[in-house]
Formats: sequence, C-alpha cells, structure tokens
Amino acid sequence: MTIGQPLVIGTRASPLALAQATEVRVRLAAAHGELAEEGAIEIHAIKTSGDNFFDRPLADIGGKGLFTKEIEEALISGAIDIAVHSMKDVPTWLPNGLEIPCILPREDPRDALISSGFDSVQALPQGARIGTASLRRRAQLLHLRPDFKIDILRGNVGTRLHKLSEGAFDATLLAVAGLKRLNSSQSISALLAPEEIMPAPAQGAIGIECRTDDEHSRAYLEVLSHDESAARISAERALLATLDGSCRTPIAALAELRDSGELYLRALIAKPDGSVIHRTERQGAVGDSEAMAQDAGAELRAAGGPDFFDD
Repeated sequence: MTIGQPLVIGTRASPLALAQATEVRVRLAAAHGELAEEGAIEIHAIKTSGDNFFDRPLADIGGKGLFTKEIEEALISGAIDIAVHSMKDVPTWLPNGLEIPCILPREDPRDALISSGFDSVQALPQGARIGTASLRRRAQLLHLRPDFKIDILRGNVGTRLHKLSEGAFDATLLAVAGLKRLNSSQSISALLAPEEIMPAPAQGAIGIECRTDDEHSRAYLEVLSHDESAARISAERALLATLDGSCRTPIAALAELRDSGELYLRALIAKPDGSVIHRTERQGAVGDSEAMAQDAGAELRAAGGPDFFDD
C-alpha cells in the first residue's frame, strides 16, 4: 500500500468470501480512523482455480491450495495489499515473502446438518442421500451410518441449499460459521457436536495475509488479531503440517481453550470410506501447543501405518 492510496483487500468472489472481506473492512475502519473515510478501503474479488470446478472433489483437481493461489499471486505482485482467507482453505505452507499476522475471532467451528424434516444424523432414513464433496464429512458420516448414499455436492452455500430444496438430496453438511456469516442460520436442522462430526482444521476462522516486508499493512492487521483464536488455529495447523497427508486423506481437528487456560486438542484421521478412524487428544499449556500438536500428529501417523496416507 502506498501512503494516500486505498488499502486493497483481495478475496474470492463467492458470497461468503465477500461477506468475510466486508467484515474485515468494517473491523479495519473501526480500529483505524483514517480507514473509515470513504474510498480508503477497496475490495477486489478474484476468481480462483477452485471456483472453476463444481463436479469433482477438490482432491481430484489439486487440493485446497486452489482457493488461494491466484489471490496470493495478486498479493505478491502488489495488485492487492492484504488477502482475506477462510483458514481451512489455506495450505500449511505459505509462499516466500507472505505471512498471516492476523486471525480474527473464530466463529462456531462446528458442522451443521441441513435437512428437511430430520433433526439428527441418526434420524435420517435408511439409505439417505447425502450431498457433500468433503472427504472428511463423507468418512465420518459413513463411519456413523454405512448405509448412507453420498454424492458430490459443491458450489457456494446458496447453491447447495438450493439443490437440497429441489430434493436432489435428503441432507447435507455445512459449516455453521459460513451459515452465520451469510445470515442463513435458519437453515440449520441440527448442530453437530465434535464427538459426532469433528470439523476441519481451522474451520470457522478468518485469516488475513500480507507481504512480510509490508510494515504498513501489518501494523493495520496486528491490532485486529485475536490471541485465543490464533493459538487454536496455530495448534490445528501444526497438527495438519505434521500429518502431511495427501488431499485424499480425511483429517479433522479441533483445539479449544478450557476454563483452566489449557489448550485441549482433538484430532482424527480416517479412511475415505469411513471403515477406519484413528483418534487422539492432547491437553496442556498454550505455550506447548505446537509441540502437543506435532506429537498428536506423529501418533496418528503411526496408528495409520505407512500406507494410510497413500490412498
């Protein structure tokens, strides 16, 4: 950002991504008076590779980095000053010269069941048709109910809800955070506890990325970062990095801060067909969260064996 020029936010073009970018703009304007002036912040929507395919799982088209590649290229080139991401879409490695100095307060990380007439996974009829492109959701659903018929359902939240209303599926699972940010909480049939369906690592968290040498943008961002959320996301991403599984390996994780002030981390890996799930958990001081996450990841890798991540 050049002094006197607008601060340019880059984001995906989906309704949810734009809602998240708008939240960032509001927070920046509230924290920095000069950014509250008209025209001080601009939002640029960028179409990513992941937005071009809706008929295949992400694993078949290159993984979740497809939602960040073009945005990060714009950041590196200077076309944008900061990038707003759903942290669950961000790979555990960042391109050289980029960093994420800001994690906003995390929204509810749980998954929600969306279904007409059924208020729990167990209440769904025998052989129910479930729409999801998430291997994590698929594996955990099939582990609970091997009778389910699961088919690919991708697209933005509105598209998925429309498909469900048309009767193409009996149910789907969506992130509670996304539904809240789109003011669509009324669509939720049931909130799914992590003991039933564990969320994706970093689900519900918004991260803001900038160039490492851009001290001006970093100064704007650092005051917005939420320490508790950042600690939780750091632990979940450290576990994910330790597992280093292929994009075809269902991985779930959730870190929470307990009343004692300690961090409680739960995680699992699963076979895509739900036939095998390995779980682990850790609890300890927040300062030890990265070491705990690495240890938990190593345990899961050992439990899965050498071939678990190669499917």
